[in-house]
Amino acid sequence: MAEKKFELTNLATGKKSLADVKSGTLGPDVLSIASLAKDHGMFTFDPGFMATASCESKITFIDGDEGVLMYRGYPIEQLAEKSNFLEVAYLLINGELPTSEQQTEFTHAVQYHTMINESLLRFFNGFQYNAHPMAMLSGVVASMAAFYHDSMDINNPRHREIFAHRIIAKIPTIAAAAYKHALGQPFMYPRNDLDYCANLLHMFFAVPCEQYNIDPVQAQALDLLFILHADHEQNASTSTVRLAGSTGTNPYAAISSGISALWGPAHGGANEAVLAMLEQIGTVDNVPKFLAKAKDKNDHFKLMGFGHRVYKNFDPRATIIRAMAHKVLAKLGKSDNPLFELALKLEEIALKDEYFVERKLYPNVDFYSGIIYSAIGIPQSMFTVMFAIARTVGWVAHWQEMIADPAMKISRPRQLYTGPATRQYVEIEKR
Repeated sequence: MAEKKFELTNLATGKKSLADVKSGTLGPDVLSIASLAKDHGMFTFDPGFMATASCESKITFIDGDEGVLMYRGYPIEQLAEKSNFLEVAYLLINGELPTSEQQTEFTHAVQYHTMINESLLRFFNGFQYNAHPMAMLSGVVASMAAFYHDSMDINNPRHREIFAHRIIAKIPTIAAAAYKHALGQPFMYPRNDLDYCANLLHMFFAVPCEQYNIDPVQAQALDLLFILHADHEQNASTSTVRLAGSTGTNPYAAISSGISALWGPAHGGANEAVLAMLEQIGTVDNVPKFLAKAKDKNDHFKLMGFGHRVYKNFDPRATIIRAMAHKVLAKLGKSDNPLFELALKLEEIALKDEYFVERKLYPNVDFYSGIIYSAIGIPQSMFTVMFAIARTVGWVAHWQEMIADPAMKISRPRQLYTGPATRQYVEIEKR
């Protein structure tokens, strides 16, 4: 098969150069423009990197037009039905599904590293009681570099493995500590006899003065949500982790940078925005009025949790989580809650209304995840924290892939400068 190339021509000068075409396993080909600056003295301009492949990766594939999401080649539908979060974590980090022995070893490594240093735990006392949990999460994760500096050699594969186990194990503990700090309740230590999501529920909702019984439906719902949120290709927070990691910084600093990026309302805060929207609408009776506002181009109201920047047809994760959302509401007996009744009414309309159907504005995963978290009892301020717990696995996988790549170099985007041309300094008395 002939090697594919593009010929680029400067129409003003007639100068030509060749650009190689690179093909992946799936998805569109990409044009390598590495020689453009040398041949033509130019850079490319692509705000938001909407048409730029920033790296080569073997982890996740998305086809937004067809509604396809795959981890390491496995369709998300199969993993959601047959797998569990820690098995998916192993897959994303190591590239293959684990054997029974490998899964047992990996699960044990995570379950028995869930405790955090007592000095690190006291770090929470430095935060105001009303500090946002994401501020606490990013700060405490970054500070982990001060506690585990003896195993942070990024060029040592064993150190990278220890870091992966450590951060995946401890991120729920840190998140739960942030939640308890905000409530003024005693911190609950993790229990090694519980699985990943059951342990999280225990640390969130148990108190020392009484017995807490974990609802298996809630644990199942969290496990499913974590699978669906584990990775999503080169999104803003993952790209941030790669950008920070490319400097050679310690992995905790890189993950902390991803947490900070995820905090943005246009990224990880989307499910929080869904609940805020539902509260703004108020009741089912107000739905027609707000739908009219959503259809009015001159109105600032936006219907949150519908459609997706990447998925132009439907969000495959939403299709999976929809059934779980209804299951959770039915099990917890909260389907008669006005907020949930309103959410279900919006969902019903969006799946039938010609305006939404034509524009493919179907409910996305953020719409359903917010409903599930709220039904479980997790406050809106913690929604993005829950997202961060799941996405930590993807961040770790991408960080490890990048660090292990012999061709890795520090990321250094270019710019189109539109500021003043050369100016001469004027003494302050003459200005």
